[in-house]
Amino acid sequence: MASDGMQSGARSASSAQLVAAAAGGDATAWRAIVERFEQLLWAVARGHRLGQSEAADVVQTTWLRLVENLDRIRDPDHLGAWLATTARHESLRVIRLSGRAVPVDGETLDLTAAPDAPVDAHLLVRERDALIWQAVRQLSPACQQLLRVLMATPPPSYQEVSAALGLPVGSIGPTRGRCLAKLRSLVDAGIDVG
Repeated sequence: MASDGMQSGARSASSAQLVAAAAGGDATAWRAIVERFEQLLWAVARGHRLGQSEAADVVQTTWLRLVENLDRIRDPDHLGAWLATTARHESLRVIRLSGRAVPVDGETLDLTAAPDAPVDAHLLVRERDALIWQAVRQLSPACQQLLRVLMATPPPSYQEVSAALGLPVGSIGPTRGRCLAKLRSLVDAGIDVG
């Protein structure tokens, strides 16, 4: 694909088209691949409860593995699943090497109050976020991991989630429902914040 043609159609190009173009040296195709899948890689790494720097290393190493194997991807239409699996394996390698798997403290959602919102709106949002994240930490590790991966932007496909977490595609929806129901019950019960 020509670079200017790829630039206008990169967002709608299939993964296979992007892989072929990137393997041919098309920088625009490479940028489109990164734009399409970067949030998924971060979600997989953070879903393994890695700290910011460890997660950044996992994401960077996953991109390196793609560069090394770009011309050897067997099914380029499933590039997202390949990347998610690679990120999962790299996350597990980092955990094994560090000898730990601990939750990351101090996570908050960065939601800024609207300009015309009441003065205390930002504080209320922070309190609500703290409650939600405390409830998330009360969930099983498997639920925490699944919800983190599903929160990626853009949302990953169930095939990508399956590859990232090693879950059967058919169990993702029901598991997600159970995890969200448990989270909702924890939030509704008003678990102690603090």
